[in-house]
This record gives sequence, C-alpha cells and structure tokens, in this order.
Amino acid sequence: MILRALTALLLGALFVASDAHASESEVVCRFSDDRFVEISGITRSQIHADVLWLHNDSSYGPYIYAVSATDCTTLARIEIDGIEARDLEDIASGVDPAGRPVLWLGDIGDNRDSWPFVWIHRIREPAELVDQVVRARTYRFTYPDGSHDAEALLADPTSQQLWVATKKLARGTIYALPDPLRPKGLNTATPLGKIGGLVTGGAVSPDGTRYVLRDYVNAIIYEGLPPGNEVARIDLPLQVQGEAITWTADGSALLIASERDDRLIRVPIDAPVTESESESESEPEPEPESERVVDGQAPAEGSDEASDAPWLALALGAVAVGVVLAVAEVIRRRGAR
Repeated sequence: MILRALTALLLGALFVASDAHASESEVVCRFSDDRFVEISGITRSQIHADVLWLHNDSSYGPYIYAVSATDCTTLARIEIDGIEARDLEDIASGVDPAGRPVLWLGDIGDNRDSWPFVWIHRIREPAELVDQVVRARTYRFTYPDGSHDAEALLADPTSQQLWVATKKLARGTIYALPDPLRPKGLNTATPLGKIGGLVTGGAVSPDGTRYVLRDYVNAIIYEGLPPGNEVARIDLPLQVQGEAITWTADGSALLIASERDDRLIRVPIDAPVTESESESESEPEPEPESERVVDGQAPAEGSDEASDAPWLALALGAVAVGVVLAVAEVIRRRGAR
C-alpha cells in the first residue's frame, strides 16, 4: 500500500511538471478490449493500412492482436503455437530472407538478470485479419557479458537485422543480433554502445533512416540505424507505465501505449524537441539562460528560477517514478512466480 501511494504521489508530481511539454500530443482513440491488460509492445502492419499489432506483457499467453490505428477496435487475435511466452516485451516489423513481411516478437524480459538465454520469434504477418493459430520460427540468443533484462526490440525494415536495447537503471546497452540468426544453437549478441537508463521500447522508422528508444518520460530520436547518432528528445505525455512505441506509416509521428492505460497516443515528431548533446564533439557548456526555450518560447528576463523549476521537477520525477515502477514490477513478478 505504501509503495502504491508513493507511486501515485510521484506520478502526480511528474504530471504537473511534464504535461505542458507534451501538449502537442493527442489521444487517437481508446482501447476497449479487456484483454489488453499490460500492453508492452506495439508495431505497425506492413500489409494492412491503419492496422497495428500489439501484445501484453508476460503471464497473458502467446497472443498478438491486430487493432485499428484509427478507432482502437480489435480486428483479430493471433495465437502463436508452440512458444512458452515467458516474458514477452516488444514486437517489431521486418522481413524474412525472401523479403516477405514478418513480425519479430521478443521474449527478452529477464527481471532477475538470470536467464542463460532469451528468445526471438519470427512470424509471417497474417494476410487475413481473422482469429487464427500460427507457427513461429524461434531463435535463442545470449549476451557476451552475462544476462540482461531488455524491453526494446528493433528491426531493420529491409533486412533481417535486429537490435535489442537493455533496460538498466542508469545506463543500458544496445546490442546487434547476428544476421542471419541461426535457428539451431545459441546466437550471441554484439554490444554497439551505451544508451540511457530505463529504456522500455523502441522502433525503427518505416524508411529505415531513424530509430527511436523510449523510457517512461522521453522518446529519444537517433539518425541512422543503431548505434546511430542521438539528435533529439521529445517529452512524452504521462502514462502509468509507458512501454510501447512505434512510428506512423509516414514517419511523421510516434504512437505510444502503456500498461494499465487505454489510450493510443500520437506524438508528432515536430513537437518541441531538445537538441542532443551527442551532436557536439566535446562536452557542451551550460546553455545560457537567455537562449533556453521552455514550452516553445524563450523565458522572460529575470525568470531564471521559474524556468528551471519544471525541468528540475521533470528530471527528479522521472528518476523517482522509474525507480518506484521498476521496484514495484520486480516485486509483483516475483510474487507471481
């Protein structure tokens, strides 16, 4: 009870700090399917216009769902036969060796950092949006530096290349999986570089020129394919436990969803962004207060403390909420085992 109360208090404080910075976002529609208990991954369809594929977190079976990207209605439930669905965390759109559209499903969660390997499942994207049972091709992989928890799976839209971003409190790592993956034996991922902490989802843009990683409060845009170059950060609207993210078909916006939240939210890429420090060759000097932009406008003269307050609250709130949510999730899942 104390943990829940603390989480609610921190989320409330974060809402006050972050709401103004996410004002460009809009609720597209609301999910009404009571099976969507813990939306963990979402990706766009490559075959069906205005259709998204989503799935729940662990404990809710080996299912993915086709949903309308315009009104959030459920169009089909796909059961994946023969997989364990230990801890499904993300889904991505890609292609098979013949160039046919596939869905990659990442059973990559590992809350205790203890699994000797995790799974990637490849499913041919269904041509018909009807309830059905399908088979998947499954690949096992591990990391060269020990076990890791991960919630973000990314796929190149033009090849079989996949990437996984680990979820750590302070800083995670993005790894490339072998291309092609070996169906027999154990594949080993290759580290590409460090990323931010508490990464909960990711996706490559439809044209393959950018990718995004998200945490509980930000979407981080990178130019190129992983590791890429960080170029912008977008403040996301408050969500209870935001994990799912994908791109719209035209690449002009992001679509996000969350556990215990019925909203599908559209976040335009041209929303207020913060230039990434990684674009500078050296560590940049602190930005002069007179040049800082808050809510799309420069602060008035003499308003140093007022303009700092929301950013400080956002940063502290983000860290606090992330820690509380991570601890709560570990406690919940350990209790469920």
